[in-house]
Amino acid sequence: MPFLLPLLLQAYSPETEAVMNRSRREKQEERAAAAAAVNPAATAPARADGKIPVPAKFAEPFQACLDQAIESPDAGIAFAQKWRIDGGSFYARHCMGFAYARAERWTPAIVAFEQAAEEAERSGEMVEAARLWAQAGNAAMASGDLPKARGDFDAALARGLPDGLEKGEVHLDRARALVALNEPDAARDSLDVALAQAPKDPLGWLLSATLARRSGEMRLAQAHIARAVQLSPDDASVALEEGNIAVLTDHEDIARAAWARAVKLAPDSPSGKAAADNLSRLPVAKPAR
Repeated sequence: MPFLLPLLLQAYSPETEAVMNRSRREKQEERAAAAAAVNPAATAPARADGKIPVPAKFAEPFQACLDQAIESPDAGIAFAQKWRIDGGSFYARHCMGFAYARAERWTPAIVAFEQAAEEAERSGEMVEAARLWAQAGNAAMASGDLPKARGDFDAALARGLPDGLEKGEVHLDRARALVALNEPDAARDSLDVALAQAPKDPLGWLLSATLARRSGEMRLAQAHIARAVQLSPDDASVALEEGNIAVLTDHEDIARAAWARAVKLAPDSPSGKAAADNLSRLPVAKPAR
């Protein structure tokens, strides 16, 4: 088996696909999230239902702007520009960033989110500022500007998000950037916080397992990939990494089953194709006697 390992693990980066998967998933979910995004009566800094807390004064135009952006990014941008001039505060810039992101125009999206964050800070809305810095960081990740992404995530965390899911997700996003920047020690620090703050997100356990595997911490890798499998048994990238870890810990039967599951779940995805390639390199299984 040892001679197979470099071939099995050399060409595929599960964390890279995880980043891609999250970006794709977020785009798909934006449409549903934005449709119910505004809570006019909210005054608390965070809500368990994930809605954006918006004062009543801004709620109706903000929702209208989001609706425009979903229907047509250009229309959303135009709405946000006019609303900003008419006193839309940082909510107008927030919507502008959202509209640019819908159009995958990442550079102006980053600028809009960062300007919204700065304006929120000047208004004393530090938690909203933190959320906007985090959105700027995700836009920077999507654009491929990893140093900027890290800086924006650092800015978000410096603004004092309360403990809980939101803080955990920002730490997870920061860890994604740090893994891609090949800064494993810093990534581990953020991942540990993310796992504590957002323990139900399977991506955190997947990235943690992958990072542990790469660092040679195989017991940690086994424990964390098991948690990822428990939370997301139908995710091909999780199944692929389960196989990667299994083959390195001399559990060829588990690796074979995990890779076969990845192929079955998503045969045309990068993880499914990598799993199929790994399977093709394993010795032919001996029939049971």
